[in-house]
Amino acid sequence: MSKIVKSTVYLASADLRKTLLALQGRDLALREDLQAEGALRGGYHPRMEEVHRDNARQLRELIERFGWPNERLAGSDGAEAAWLIAQHAIAEPDFMRSCCTLLEREVASGTVPKWQLAYLDDRVRVSEGRLQRFGTQFEFTPEGPELCPVENPDSLDARRLQVGLGPIADRLKSMKSSPRPTAEEFEAHKREEIAWRVKVGWTARGDA
Repeated sequence: MSKIVKSTVYLASADLRKTLLALQGRDLALREDLQAEGALRGGYHPRMEEVHRDNARQLRELIERFGWPNERLAGSDGAEAAWLIAQHAIAEPDFMRSCCTLLEREVASGTVPKWQLAYLDDRVRVSEGRLQRFGTQFEFTPEGPELCPVENPDSLDARRLQVGLGPIADRLKSMKSSPRPTAEEFEAHKREEIAWRVKVGWTARGDA
């Protein structure tokens, strides 16, 4: 009996990993297509939002069936795919917050790397208009990439080291060649971003 149970779990986990990698693959493939079209600089593209929402829906269903797809269940690449799907579910505030809670438990159990929670937690905080903790979130300004506001900046590199991330200066340096928007493009993007955050429920209108 125990052998049959183990076989069933193995097959289910293999299917889980395969599904997660497929969802990640279509996300990244669409991003490449939109980038080639020059369509990523105009805000959150409707086709990208559609894929992100559908991926979030499918990840939610997988979580209900398996729990969080950690490395024991889905392998390291499958677990990373689950994280990426959650990281990109920016139109689903409550879902992203729930994923943060699940990742906190997984990190405590040692079943996912700490950097995954650091990225997701920072994205949730920045989306809510709060200070990030690990310096993973940036915005691209006419002057170049800038770090979104961070709490206790003097100890930022120490916190990054704790979760397996390198110095923030190195990360900023690696982004120096990224395209820069014009002042008009940047201002328009910021207005659209604030309105969108209110629309999907990240912030109230008075807090945006």
